[in-house]
Amino acid sequence: MTSPSQPTSERQVSMVFDLNKCMGCQTCSVACKMLWTGAPGEENQWWCSVNTQPGLGTPKGWESMGGGYDVEGRPVLGKVPTAEDFGGGWQFNHKEVFFGGKGSSVHLAPSERGTGAGKEPTWGPNWDEDQGGGEYPNSYFFYLPRLCNHCTRPVCVEVCPSGAMYKREQDGIVLRDENLCRGSRACMAACPYKKIYFNHVRNVAQHCNMCFPRLENGVAPVCARQCPGRLVFVGMLDDKDGPIHKLVHEWKVALPLHPEYGTEPNIFYIPPLSPHRLNGDLSIDYQTPRIPPAYLESLFGPKVHAALDKMRGELAAVRAGGKSELLDTLIVYKWQQLFGPFTTPPGRVGAVGKEVQP
Repeated sequence: MTSPSQPTSERQVSMVFDLNKCMGCQTCSVACKMLWTGAPGEENQWWCSVNTQPGLGTPKGWESMGGGYDVEGRPVLGKVPTAEDFGGGWQFNHKEVFFGGKGSSVHLAPSERGTGAGKEPTWGPNWDEDQGGGEYPNSYFFYLPRLCNHCTRPVCVEVCPSGAMYKREQDGIVLRDENLCRGSRACMAACPYKKIYFNHVRNVAQHCNMCFPRLENGVAPVCARQCPGRLVFVGMLDDKDGPIHKLVHEWKVALPLHPEYGTEPNIFYIPPLSPHRLNGDLSIDYQTPRIPPAYLESLFGPKVHAALDKMRGELAAVRAGGKSELLDTLIVYKWQQLFGPFTTPPGRVGAVGKEVQP
């Protein structure tokens, strides 16, 4: 429950990611990078990133860095991730390879930016991509897009000592006034998802802003709009006729990541269905899923079991000749079904926010 001292909003923009569709193409990551984090000091910032699960992700080992709220509702300050924990933003020897006259004797190789030539990086945003877990013949992995959760109880806002961070009343987006930010990094310590970055050039922290200039003009966030798999829903959580409200509150198959942190995230996930395990002779064990249910519970909480049961039940009904509004919603026959009120094509909006006539 939100206390009187915590920020509230009239409505809440939310997103649902269907993990059964995510193929790890990184289009969302690159689209966000191209639009938002190309300035000096933002080289290693990936406001939207796609992790391979199970894996250490970015920043490295973020799930054990702490943050969020304790059982009594008090903010917890965890670890502030370092630039090395995040990784990325590397320098490459382009000149040596392409213009150094060495032909095939050298190859492109990264080095850590600002740490001296030749120092090899030790981690990056996709360092453990596609590695996953389990052992042959029951190895498994799935992809998990991550960004700021624009939480209902944003602990980052509560701990900010300069008052730079706030939650917008009209749509619940968590933003910061960079003119007020003093670079204390308390928000980075408190955020349990570790999706806040530090710009050492400007001495300010930065994070996903939900593409609010696009939303204000009826355009979906770039990560969702560019996704080729039609897996990202965007809309208002209280829109009872919209897919997000139905997926979260009616069908209860869309769940927040690590609900135990107490921040009440507004980014939700359809958990991945699992192939069956194989026995030693490679016959199929129809009773045991390959992705351990306990692992999915560690990510999405105990409600994940009911969510998966619901999904499997709907699939069985359709295979038996029935119909399923839930599955029809997730199939997304038309892309406009994904974005609620945010279906304006990006090309129709000019740089000053006015609609451009075709």
